[in-house]
This record gives sequence, C-alpha cells and structure tokens, in this order.
Amino acid sequence: MNTMESDNSRKDWPVSVMCWYAVLIWFGASLFSQVAYLAIYGNPYDANMLIEAAGPFAWLIIGIEVLVWVIMAVFIGKKVSNRIQLKRPETQSMDTITPQT
Repeated sequence: MNTMESDNSRKDWPVSVMCWYAVLIWFGASLFSQVAYLAIYGNPYDANMLIEAAGPFAWLIIGIEVLVWVIMAVFIGKKVSNRIQLKRPETQSMDTITPQT
C-alpha cells in the first residue's frame, strides 16, 4: 500500500498562501542582493546601471514588475474591501409576541 494514498488528511496550500510566499521570497532575494552589492562595492544599486545592464529587455522587465505590483494591489484591495464591507444586520420585528392563553 502506498503511503501517499493512505494519507488523505494532507491538503495542498491555498493559492493565496503560495502567492504570499512568492512575494516574500522575491522581496527577501532583492533585499539580500542589495545588501551583498552594498557590502562588496560600498554603495547601493544605481537604477541607470541596472537598466543599461538589462539592455533591450529593460522595459519588458519593468513592465512585468509593475504588472505584478498592480495585481498584488488589486488582491489586497479586494481583501480589505471584503473585510470592511458593512454587513446588513437582520431587522428585528417590532411586533410584540405574547403567549396565547
């Protein structure tokens, strides 16, 4: 008997969790890269140097990054909107209920 088949209680991660991990890994890698560059050269990245190094693909890379940030903003906006959305309370009847005798 295969152990994978017997382990029915295991569930996959939701897509939102995987997306947050991807963003955190991306941010951490960028931060680590910036720190390593600073430790070696003594000054942070120069934006013009990065654009020149990317060559003709620079605008494509910039466009993809902007698209990722826009998508993240939309997801975060939806989540915030859902959390603060006013829920309509059930209206209570103003009629007095009296027991029958």
